[in-house]
Amino acid sequence: MNKEDLKGHLEKRLKALGLSTTHTQQEALLDFVALLHRWNQAFNLTAVREPDLMIDRHIIDSLSIAPYLAGDDFLDVGTGAGLPGIPLSIVYPQRQFFLLDSNQKRQIFVSQAAKSLLLNNVQCICQTVQTYQAERKFSTILTRAFAPLAEMVQLCAHLLASDGRFFAMMGKTSSELLMLPPGFQVENLIKLKVPGERAERHLAIIKFE
Repeated sequence: MNKEDLKGHLEKRLKALGLSTTHTQQEALLDFVALLHRWNQAFNLTAVREPDLMIDRHIIDSLSIAPYLAGDDFLDVGTGAGLPGIPLSIVYPQRQFFLLDSNQKRQIFVSQAAKSLLLNNVQCICQTVQTYQAERKFSTILTRAFAPLAEMVQLCAHLLASDGRFFAMMGKTSSELLMLPPGFQVENLIKLKVPGERAERHLAIIKFE
């Protein structure tokens, strides 16, 4: 697809998602896809190779949780190539996103993408979640295929505010939801609508009781 085709493809998917975005935000999302596609050829950041599939499986998938977000600051743990943090930061410039990943290669890309896209609401952190000691606790911690749920909650618990929530993006539901560490429970399990994606997608919202 050329840029105009990709633009039409993105507009179609965003409309199906029901997410209102400006022309400037759509251009930024397309610029991010172009950056990811170019860097991916050299650094193998994602197994998804084609720009149109990057829109479906990365951009739209990341934005599918947008209607459920609350709060002003978000920690994206295991952000990888900046997902879901970068797409969400483009759509919500008034919110702060902290993108954590221990892989230096990926963090170089994410930092460069944030700089190129003028995303002043993004901070990149190249550390493991175990060693990261934030100055404050986060109201929302986002994860997308970072680790099994119980392990993810255990690793990230020291970064979550007492009244905070984990937003864990996942595929099919499983017994993982019943194996959380003591004190944690699933507050809500939402079946996500991801236009262009046939596989099941869910958002598990987890809190500490």
